[in-house]
Amino acid sequence: MTVVETTYRVDGPVDDEELTTLHERAFRASGHGFVPWSKRLKRHSICWVTAHRGDQLVGFVNVIGDGGAHAVLLDTVVLPSVQRQGIGTALVTRAVDEARSLGCQYLHVDYEPEAADFYERVCGFQPTAAGLIRLG
Repeated sequence: MTVVETTYRVDGPVDDEELTTLHERAFRASGHGFVPWSKRLKRHSICWVTAHRGDQLVGFVNVIGDGGAHAVLLDTVVLPSVQRQGIGTALVTRAVDEARSLGCQYLHVDYEPEAADFYERVCGFQPTAAGLIRLG
């Protein structure tokens, strides 16, 4: 059996169709249509990290910032067939390191209750009180 190594890249090229498909498969949300990821990332992100096995995109995480001390972790996603193999943890770790190297002092993340163990115990985030208004 051949083991394919996972490779990670910060701010690497992104194929819009491939990343849209990854999100649809991982979040089981189809029908939202094509997302212009490349344009969105270049405009709003301070960094992003991709994970590939061979030529296949298997993971992604995005970090946006306020231009100062604060950044937000978004869109942590791993292909369902390779989840629970450390890819998500590696993506977040690299994103944390990159945000720190860019001068960010705080990295925020929102998550559903079922992801609390991953973000808090595995990745080291501390729970905080926060507010949210649903706009649409």
